[in-house]
Amino acid sequence: MDNSNRKSTLATVAMAPLSFEPLLDSDEAAALLKIHPKTLQRLARNGEICGVHVGKLWRFRVSALNEWLNGKTA
Repeated sequence: MDNSNRKSTLATVAMAPLSFEPLLDSDEAAALLKIHPKTLQRLARNGEICGVHVGKLWRFRVSALNEWLNGKTA
């Protein structure tokens, strides 16, 4: 790949809009699941539900909560 094509490809990648799923805090995520926030944090700490620990706070993706919930239904 010559230098001009490489620059064009990099510019296209750099200009692509970033999209990511917003994160919910423990209170918001727990409200969706209708459980106590501390219960949700314990589940995340034990690896039973996917969460992101940011400093002292937990954050959760709605899609991860939905996947967990779908796995719980019989």
